[in-house]
Amino acid sequence: MTIVKTTNVTKRFGKFTALNGVDLEVNRGEVYGFIGPNGAGKSTTIRILLGILKATEGEVQIFGKDAWKDAVEIHKRIAYVPGDINLWPNLTGGEVIDLFMKLRGVKHNNRREQLIQKFNLDPSKKCRTYSKGNRQKVALVAAFASDADLYILDEPTSGLDPLMEKVFQDCVINAKLAGKSVLLSSHILSEVERLCDKVGIIRQGQMIETGTLDELRHLTRTSLLVETKRPIQTLYDLKGVHDIKEVDQALSFQVDAEELDAVMQHVSQFGLTKLESSPPTLEDLFMRHYEGTGNISKTGVGGEL
Repeated sequence: MTIVKTTNVTKRFGKFTALNGVDLEVNRGEVYGFIGPNGAGKSTTIRILLGILKATEGEVQIFGKDAWKDAVEIHKRIAYVPGDINLWPNLTGGEVIDLFMKLRGVKHNNRREQLIQKFNLDPSKKCRTYSKGNRQKVALVAAFASDADLYILDEPTSGLDPLMEKVFQDCVINAKLAGKSVLLSSHILSEVERLCDKVGIIRQGQMIETGTLDELRHLTRTSLLVETKRPIQTLYDLKGVHDIKEVDQALSFQVDAEELDAVMQHVSQFGLTKLESSPPTLEDLFMRHYEGTGNISKTGVGGEL
């Protein structure tokens, strides 16, 4: 069952086109990873899904309803966590959690207490005293304590330490097991790879790749570490071989998926004594798409717009 579906969504701000024909689909019980560099259009897409912005063109449906016209009805079944939380400074964290739960029609429950303990949050403190990480915890507890059918999470682990990131990941997995759907925008590629059933990569307002990780991995290169009895001849001339480096007595290099068989046949002629193969990662796929574009930093790929 399709929970979120956008068809040919375009968003213009004056002469600037922020989104250009975005197609996105999230099914029931699925975790969808939504990734792209700064300014790619992730946050604009999410604001359109939430009914905060209206698409210039295209169709946006959530639970089969129009995301703009039926926003109020849709929000009763959605939990949203942004990457930068602003809370009421004079309310306590617990009061904010209770407020959000009441807005969704959810009563004070055991799930709330369990999540407060798991996230190691003191709910009695005023929100003005909270660090960025603790503000994030308040939003995450409020979201996962509610009985939402769709979780829209935009850089949700911003400000969390690694231990709390693990707690968050457990919450996403439990939501999925309960048949809930999750749209996760994250700059932590390892997190997306660990949690997501499907990944969509957006670049300059356009979706450039969508699919499961297994479906996308054929587009990436496999890393090999090879040691042979005799020096490998003409390796530099082989099609699909990249980044050859000497590592002690071995050679390290990458091979395009479609050329892997031919390269292995060539290498094996020289008497294999050691062979290590590393499957391509989501980061490999992402970096290959953005290599040389100047749109990505070493520290992350998340951002606004």
